[in-house]
Amino acid sequence: MKLTDNVLRSFRVAKVFRENSDKINCFDFSSNGETVISSSDDDSIVLYDCQEGKPKRTLYSKKYGVDLIRYTHAANTVVYSSNKIDVVCVYNTNNVNFPHRVVALSMSPVDDTFISGSLDKTIRLWDLRSPNCQGLMHLQGKPVCSFDPEGLIFAAGVNSEMVKLYDLRSFDKGPFATFKLQYDRACEWTGLKFSNDGKLILVSTNGGTLRLLDAFKGAVLHSFGGYNNSKGVVLEASFTPDSQFIMIGSEDGKIHVWNAESGMKVAVLDGKHTGPVTCLQFNPKFMTFASACSNMAFWLPTIDD
Repeated sequence: MKLTDNVLRSFRVAKVFRENSDKINCFDFSSNGETVISSSDDDSIVLYDCQEGKPKRTLYSKKYGVDLIRYTHAANTVVYSSNKIDVVCVYNTNNVNFPHRVVALSMSPVDDTFISGSLDKTIRLWDLRSPNCQGLMHLQGKPVCSFDPEGLIFAAGVNSEMVKLYDLRSFDKGPFATFKLQYDRACEWTGLKFSNDGKLILVSTNGGTLRLLDAFKGAVLHSFGGYNNSKGVVLEASFTPDSQFIMIGSEDGKIHVWNAESGMKVAVLDGKHTGPVTCLQFNPKFMTFASACSNMAFWLPTIDD
């Protein structure tokens, strides 16, 4: 089954899970698409089975809290940041201490490397096999960061106006490309994501605008708006796995979908969420996606196109 405008418009909520008493601040699908793991402001980590459509296990991180949860490549191991103290935790192993609050976390798609962005205006490079930082970059302003799909380069969004691209093997020499965007003082950047084909970069903000960039030239291909975010909430925006569509939730519980090539809005879906849709990702292997406020919703298409 191929994703088309009509298929996306046909998606409906298949199941809603009410495992959490507070906002779900992050979730991540496993690379095989069989499970999704969530972190919440209620200090819980919930593991869901995507094939059976049910929660499998709940863990708690009462001491540290939990945010920015990511699967690693090792079985039953995740990395997440604390939202109470300045620490990053690797579940099943040791904690990695940070001098300031971590606001961005990206796991390499190919190995045990990950990068973090912090309120101390640094990006740090880590390896799960070592408690020590493998690399450190000082930036101007609060950073957001992300690996590309091949794990060879990473992007850093700096000061809500520049995207810098670094080669992982020589990042200490500085960025090999810098894209300067028009500064918008009405909002700040909250996330960067590469498309799966590596050709596009999606910049999300705490305002009502997304920007889509050419990953090679830095040109702004499209700006997307028309979704509700008047209170500066951090809303996750995502690509579909085929890199053809872009999705984001909104304050009013709806999900907006655009065609990445044309820039046209193709769907507005009603998730019946009770609050802002803070997290939204498409399953990497199966024709389903998940969205979350304090509840987790699994979506399925209702037509074959």
